[in-house]
Amino acid sequence: MIIAAAQTIPKRNDIAGNLDDHIRLVTMAADHGARLIVFPEMSLTGYERELGKSLAFFPHDKRLEPLRALSNAVDIVILAGAPILLVTGLHIGMFVIRPGFPDMIYTKQFLHDGEESYFVPGAKDDLQFELDGEIVSLAICADITNPIHPARAAELKTSLYIASIFYTPNGIGQGLNDLQSYAKNLSMSVLMSNFGGPSYGFEAAGESSFWTNNGELAGHTDGDGEGLLLMKKLNNTWKSEILKVS
Repeated sequence: MIIAAAQTIPKRNDIAGNLDDHIRLVTMAADHGARLIVFPEMSLTGYERELGKSLAFFPHDKRLEPLRALSNAVDIVILAGAPILLVTGLHIGMFVIRPGFPDMIYTKQFLHDGEESYFVPGAKDDLQFELDGEIVSLAICADITNPIHPARAAELKTSLYIASIFYTPNGIGQGLNDLQSYAKNLSMSVLMSNFGGPSYGFEAAGESSFWTNNGELAGHTDGDGEGLLLMKKLNNTWKSEILKVS
């Protein structure tokens, strides 16, 4: 099994350009055998608060058709982030695009300070799916700051916990420590994707990473920049490969 964390640099007010970047990185990951790829928080728009409503995506959004077609063509699960407008309000969400299935939507449950002025939190969401023997659960950024979230995933027998985040250099250290502790103490492998360049006027720290279910750091990108962290599982051993984009 091969999975990938995409480390992207979002373009502000350019959804079409960000979609092109997603297609390029999904294709690259699939060319290397990946069965799943995760992008950072609100990857399709960049991290935005005030612009969230004007940039919002919707369930069954036609703009995602190229990603759906690509998912089917190369047999890969795509986890792409966006502000998503649902009947419950405007959410920070993630589209789960799987070959042969309708989209699923995960919504961020725990908001960062200030986000509540623009977004509503998702209800407790036990969204899971199975992929090649792994039981997958999802998290978006501040979800990982509340230990209740990963603990619930572990209770549901999650084996692969995937975090889509936007962390700055000031916050990344605590985020990395938290995720490593969840991997070790809850016996879940953890894959994290972060932006590789600025968004919302803040620098991004990069450092997309993967920990095995005993807390071992098995792969990570070297700081910022655009590229892919590929994790390959063979005989219960994970190996990493970094693909940089110039």
